[in-house]
Amino acid sequence: MLETISFLERLLIDGDVVVLGLSGGQDSMCLLDILCGIKKRISIIAAHINHNIREESNSEALFIKDYCSNRNIILETTKFNKKSSNTNYSEAELREKRYQYFEKIIKKYKAKYLFTAHHGDDLIETILMRITRGSDLKGYAGFDLITNKDSYQVIKPLIYTTKNDIEEYNKKNKIPSVEDKTNKSDKYTRNRYRKKVLPFLKEENPKVHLKYLKFSEELKKYYDYVDNVITKEMNVRYKDNTLSLDNIELLDDFIIEGIIKKILDYNYPDNLYLVSDRHTKLLKKVIYNNKPNIDIPLPGNILIKKRYNKLYITGNSQNNNDYYIKITKHTKLPNNHYIDTIEEQDNNSNYCIRLNSEELVLPLYVRTRKNGDKIRIKNLNGAKKIKDIFIDLKLDKDQRQTQPIVVDKNDTIIWLPGLKKSEFSKAKNEEYDIILWYN
Repeated sequence: MLETISFLERLLIDGDVVVLGLSGGQDSMCLLDILCGIKKRISIIAAHINHNIREESNSEALFIKDYCSNRNIILETTKFNKKSSNTNYSEAELREKRYQYFEKIIKKYKAKYLFTAHHGDDLIETILMRITRGSDLKGYAGFDLITNKDSYQVIKPLIYTTKNDIEEYNKKNKIPSVEDKTNKSDKYTRNRYRKKVLPFLKEENPKVHLKYLKFSEELKKYYDYVDNVITKEMNVRYKDNTLSLDNIELLDDFIIEGIIKKILDYNYPDNLYLVSDRHTKLLKKVIYNNKPNIDIPLPGNILIKKRYNKLYITGNSQNNNDYYIKITKHTKLPNNHYIDTIEEQDNNSNYCIRLNSEELVLPLYVRTRKNGDKIRIKNLNGAKKIKDIFIDLKLDKDQRQTQPIVVDKNDTIIWLPGLKKSEFSKAKNEEYDIILWYN
């Protein structure tokens, strides 16, 4: 316990405002007492969450309220609503909700630190559980003593101590607490590690928690190094929710996986539990796939779109892009372009077409592509599939869906504005009475 107290004495300075996640259990009550005894003029805000799951939750909240009131400790509380009558929140969902609440309190009091009461035994259990079920380099390291957030730090100062240390401290200092009966149930994986694995490890080495802390710190060093490499590559490739795939095959597979995980982190800041390793592997397959156009929906209304050498991360819109519009003097298109009927234009590019109305069946329309569409291109014998033209010009899937196609009343394709003209296009020295301009 001396190492925890020494760490806090070095960390805290006069005037610091700290928030402590206070459950009322032995661990958080011990940490609260230690903070109250620190020889620094700090402001302590106790934050209690009634998870509203167990019958004892309300009585535990009353215990904390009385304890803090009797010692003039500022207390903030909240009570989670039940998810439904049949379903409980998952551990990941509860964790997200807890930290959202803590951040709210941190902002309210402009706190510098958030303290949680995770201790050395918790670190051992976390590492062993992740090794057993599988994780990544960061996960295998367990949790950190200090985690940097945007405007505050999360601190776990009891990481140097064991559950037995905490129990002895509370007994010596007569610190009251409440007991969560579920902590003894073999129904929960962590409890089984706590009751069956930890006693064996501590029998081998009473200070085994410090060995696991050393293991965690070493693993974290390697993770930080690799993460720095990934971040540098990410900063070059990922901008405006778009990942450049240029020469990405030259990168190490491990770096590519790291980039994908960071993209998921950025797009699921408050609900990362929605995605898993399965989604990471799926996106990696998309990147390596030779197909130029792929759409992959992800949880939470996120859509991943591969378009040739770009990977776009967007909202998952279900809107239909099809349109069929009669051409007038000034026709606005859904792609924010216009087709204007004009008097004269010197431009001979694919953005302008001259037509003879006697060769067409009026009126003219503009629409999106349909399966089987073909166009007889000017100065080219035979018809060519619109699909093949799009592929030759390397139009991505979104461009293909919105590319305007001008047809007459019989649905004969006359023009692909900006791309190709049909055999109906007239030169300036030929007879024509319609000029269309795409802008």
